[in-house]
Amino acid sequence: MRAPSYHYFGGLLGLTLQTHTNAFIIPNHNAKIANNIISSSISLSMARRGLETLEEGATPLPGGMSLYVKPAEDGKSVGDCPFAHYVRMVLHEKGLEYDLLPTTQENKPNWLLEGYGGKMPALRHRKECYVDSDVIAQYLDFFFQEPNMAVAKEDSAKATEAVDGFFPAMAKFIKHSPNGDDEDREKQAALEEKLQTLEEHLSDIERTGPYLTGDGERFTLLDCSMAPKLYAMDVCLDKVKGNPFDLKAKYPAVRKYMDEVFARKSFQDTVEYGPETVVWGWTSYH
Repeated sequence: MRAPSYHYFGGLLGLTLQTHTNAFIIPNHNAKIANNIISSSISLSMARRGLETLEEGATPLPGGMSLYVKPAEDGKSVGDCPFAHYVRMVLHEKGLEYDLLPTTQENKPNWLLEGYGGKMPALRHRKECYVDSDVIAQYLDFFFQEPNMAVAKEDSAKATEAVDGFFPAMAKFIKHSPNGDDEDREKQAALEEKLQTLEEHLSDIERTGPYLTGDGERFTLLDCSMAPKLYAMDVCLDKVKGNPFDLKAKYPAVRKYMDEVFARKSFQDTVEYGPETVVWGWTSYH
């Protein structure tokens, strides 16, 4: 199996879809999905699908989905990967059935290793596979539009800017050791700067709903992306960093947002890995 090819179309990344036996590119029949989520500009260019018989207008159907994800310490349970959790939230929001396959390096199938570098999360949908969480989310939202979770660029610009850089800053602080040294304090300050930006966005008086984009009334892909990352931060600030600041007191709008998305059914149904696995994941660096 050959790895999928990537080509730029008008400055956006076009994903060339692939079957198990061949990759194909049909530049004259590309339909671009240009919804920006988080800080990336990924688009899927697709019109024909990787079916056994290519047909104009053929589209994927529900069913036949398998999601390969990072396992927990036991190698069998679901791990704490926030990117896999993001994809799972999208699947649950859309009511799509799938097989969840925690997969160790030793148990990865050859087609995943050879064709996709073993990257996870990996969504296999019948004869196709996608290995970037943003690409997977956009694929699901494009072909299974109930509910529609994408947001036009002009409506998501402020939210995208508000969360830009949060995850790298959070990861650097959580992973740093020892706690409390000069470098640790610098990394904490960098994280708090990102939290302040998010606090100001969520506190905007023009917003009427609890979610990130537009007026906050609609739950979107960006919320699915942020919820697992904020959960990892929430757990690790307590269990790993020893509560270096009072999140609720300093960033009440962020805390309120976290409570809102953590209470959502799609989050509750996909957070079975729990705090212990989060701590293991962030301190073992697997």
